[in-house]
Amino acid sequence: MKDKEGHFGCSLQELRSLMELRGEESCAMIKEQYGDVNGLCSLLRTSPVNGLDGTVEDINRRQQEYGQNILPPQKPKTFLQLVWKALNDVTLIILQVAAIISLALSFYSPPSADRQHCGKAAAAWWRTVRRRLDGSKSRIDQEQKFTVVRAGHVIQILVSEIVVGDIAQVKYGDLLPTDGVLIQGNDLKIDESSLTGESDHVKKSVDNDPMLLSGTHVMEGSGKMLVSAVGVNSQTGIIFALLAAGEEDDSDDAGEEDGKQKKEQVDNKGQNDDDVVMDMRSLNEDGQPEKKKNLSTKTKSVLQLKLNKLTMQIGKAGLLMSSLTVLILITRFLIDTFWVQCVPWSSNCMPIYVQFLVKFLIIGVTVLVVAVPEGLPLAVTISLAYSVKKMMRDNNLVRHLDACETMGNATAICSDKTGTLTMNRMTVVQVFVTGHYYKGLPRLKDIPASAMDLLTTGIGVNCAYTSKILAPEKDGGLPSQIGNKTECALLGFSLKLDQHYQAIRKKIPEESLFKVYTFNSERKSMSTVLYNPDGSYRMFSKGASEILLLKCCMILAPSGEAIPFRTRKRKEMMKQVIEPMASQGLRTICLAYKDFPAADGEPNWEDEGDILSNLTCIAVVGIEDPVRPEVPEAIRKCQQAGITVRMVTGDNISTARAIACKCGILNTGEDFLCMDGKEFNRLIRNSQGEIEQGLIDNIWPNLRVLARSSPTDKYNLVKGIIDSTVLEKRQVVAVTGDGTNDGPALKKADVGFAMGIAGTDVAKEASDIILTDDNFSSIVQAVKWGRNVYDSISKFLQFQLTVNVVAVIVAFTGACITQDSPLKAVQMLWVNLIMDTFASLALATEQPTDALLLRKPYGRDKPLISHTMMKNIVGHAIYQLAVIFTLIYHGEILLNIASGRNAPLHAPPSVHYTIVFNTFVLMQIFNEINARKIHGERNVFEGILKNTIFCVILLGTLLAQILIVQFGGSPFSCVALNWQQWLICACLGLGSLLWGQVVSSIPSCGCRKVIKPVTRAKK
Repeated sequence: MKDKEGHFGCSLQELRSLMELRGEESCAMIKEQYGDVNGLCSLLRTSPVNGLDGTVEDINRRQQEYGQNILPPQKPKTFLQLVWKALNDVTLIILQVAAIISLALSFYSPPSADRQHCGKAAAAWWRTVRRRLDGSKSRIDQEQKFTVVRAGHVIQILVSEIVVGDIAQVKYGDLLPTDGVLIQGNDLKIDESSLTGESDHVKKSVDNDPMLLSGTHVMEGSGKMLVSAVGVNSQTGIIFALLAAGEEDDSDDAGEEDGKQKKEQVDNKGQNDDDVVMDMRSLNEDGQPEKKKNLSTKTKSVLQLKLNKLTMQIGKAGLLMSSLTVLILITRFLIDTFWVQCVPWSSNCMPIYVQFLVKFLIIGVTVLVVAVPEGLPLAVTISLAYSVKKMMRDNNLVRHLDACETMGNATAICSDKTGTLTMNRMTVVQVFVTGHYYKGLPRLKDIPASAMDLLTTGIGVNCAYTSKILAPEKDGGLPSQIGNKTECALLGFSLKLDQHYQAIRKKIPEESLFKVYTFNSERKSMSTVLYNPDGSYRMFSKGASEILLLKCCMILAPSGEAIPFRTRKRKEMMKQVIEPMASQGLRTICLAYKDFPAADGEPNWEDEGDILSNLTCIAVVGIEDPVRPEVPEAIRKCQQAGITVRMVTGDNISTARAIACKCGILNTGEDFLCMDGKEFNRLIRNSQGEIEQGLIDNIWPNLRVLARSSPTDKYNLVKGIIDSTVLEKRQVVAVTGDGTNDGPALKKADVGFAMGIAGTDVAKEASDIILTDDNFSSIVQAVKWGRNVYDSISKFLQFQLTVNVVAVIVAFTGACITQDSPLKAVQMLWVNLIMDTFASLALATEQPTDALLLRKPYGRDKPLISHTMMKNIVGHAIYQLAVIFTLIYHGEILLNIASGRNAPLHAPPSVHYTIVFNTFVLMQIFNEINARKIHGERNVFEGILKNTIFCVILLGTLLAQILIVQFGGSPFSCVALNWQQWLICACLGLGSLLWGQVVSSIPSCGCRKVIKPVTRAKK
């Protein structure tokens, strides 16, 4: 069975397919295909005893055939790439074009013309470059060495030099650098939590489960393994390939070439990899357009998409108004000059005509700049940056800014169980002892002294001495569990009874134990024999309750004495204790003992059947990984906020269902789905074994628990929900997780949450937000801040667009009627660049409230400008336009001042237009208070004093306006006003607050037909 090149008898594809199997399936495959592990060694041309010969030619040939044990690092983006990406903002592009035109006009100086008033300074524009936090990619340390057998010698080599076919020695404490098949093992137990997320140690043996996976830790025992997969072909490498696939959209041309190479590496891994390669093909090869669409939804958040649509609409409207303004100004100038005044054409007047043309173009650019909300990118950045800083206090470390506001629109959370919803600490939660069933833990006084002694001594000596509980590393923390999780649960139970197991172990050291029957799959129990000074023996046993109870003939009574344990009593106990515990997802452990009197002589310790019989039951305990206390309330708040929480775990379905019920994911009377990974895969694939979106759509809306899931199961579920069109609204999916297995799903999701304490580096690198306290309830805070960001941007938009609508209409009508804009260019710069910048900071610093969780997510399709917001914008614009136009065309009569209309080309500033400018700005300042509320609330002053930044900015803007008007002079086209004129301006500004109450009384539904074509983007 050689491949086409004749090097080895087992191809890369076959090995990848083999390493996807677990447990008995893997044993059956090895037996069917190779006979045994030795047969696989023969095909790979290696010796299970002497290993490889270690020649350079052989090593190079294996690296070429099966790859190197290296995970290629991801190419980082350059600073210029990040700058270019930031400059691609639509608003900035419009402003850059306007700035270039304005700058070009300012350099033009016609002959014999006074250059002082021929141009205006180019508008300053803001450049925002988002900082990117560089997480360290989790990969096997290339300087680490590992023990292998080559040419019959045990040597240590760099992990990067390990190749397929090497015979590696594994021992307690090792981090496995490759995938492998166990050849020989001695009580080998592996911690696979970094891959599967489950805390239980997995027993490995040649006959039952010989598969060893890279990135897992050896917790007990030792052994030898045949290296079967290295680098990108190992299980860790496959996960990294999935992570890399999710980032191809962010690359430039060179990066896209690298992405193609990575994709080719994935594709070349084989056709027979039914679980991973097929999933990856279905995820990455649906066609280029579909892939681009899906990936773009990850890079662009809900708010970004809506802002881009809105900015494009505003930009088009502004360009139209700007072009129309220039056209009307030129047309009116030509008609007035050459038709009305009958001025003959003269080349000598050309400099004057050019000056007017430049003036008209500048007015047109001014209208365009005024129309574009140039403060919007800054407002978004300020709001996100402020929220990110505050979220740190709520234990949310945000790695990507847009994830903050995306979380506010989340509609679904797919959460890992172990370490996320639960504490990842096996704990005794229910006890049956001395005839009493305690739904919690018994008190010390509830248990007779004799029974307490048997219970605590049995726990102390019949748990591995390597299992122990360590004190918390910091105040308020939880004790650390070292060793077997089940044994740590029993030791913790002993400590809660105020019986310290260490005192027992000091009294009975490990070397004094007479005999130990270690736990194995046949016994399903562990027993320890003690030798007493009087020549008798006492054996303590613990194991699965359904097995050990059958071997008990006595049980402790309420008095602490042993009484007969008959069949009827055993059946009652199974029905009233064991079954209720199991139905709640508890792992039941029976604790028992047996005395061997000295008079009976020394037993035959090899006759286990006789030794492990006629036991006396001490207690039965129910053990579980308890739900975090704060999780049920957090999930209830998520559901109240319109967010569906789903559990995706590697644990068995019974435990997963029980935990889901305790968390509140499943509630009584609800008809939701709970299934395991095998059933899920069967239902989502067609007859050809390919994943179909339609089949996923039949499952995910009602799915609440997915148990025994693989990394690709979670990935397929998340992708299926995101790509689904079965619901009217596109789902915004958040994923939580702490293990390496969660990496692909974290990367694919709209928002990925990683655990900061228990999370692996892979999970953190793939995530958008890191929960620094590993607390699911912190997600609720993230939702609040996300929705607060969305509302903050909406508040600023309401304020900004009111300013822009009024300014554009005033500039347009004024220019068309009087051939000049009542608001000068420099005044527009103050209104738009300075005051709106401060306003963005003021309105972006509102604190979130619990009321944000009482509404459903906005969703991707809902307009950014709501009916209420449009009503406020139009309503306040009407008031401001009425005031401004009254002042422009009747102000000289009402205020008894000289008119500023139809002023000559270089006329000095007038009191008339200074009052217009001052009133306009004061109305915006007071309207900024109105903008604090966007849902129709009447009390716009509620909580205003709690926002110090808002108050300081409001007063600072007012002070700056006073200085500009009184001392700005010609540069700001202003004349100092007297106190009576200031009083008039202030009263008109305060009128915005009173008018706001009138606008609030108007039903929002009346604006529905008006705003729909304006705010909804074309689908």
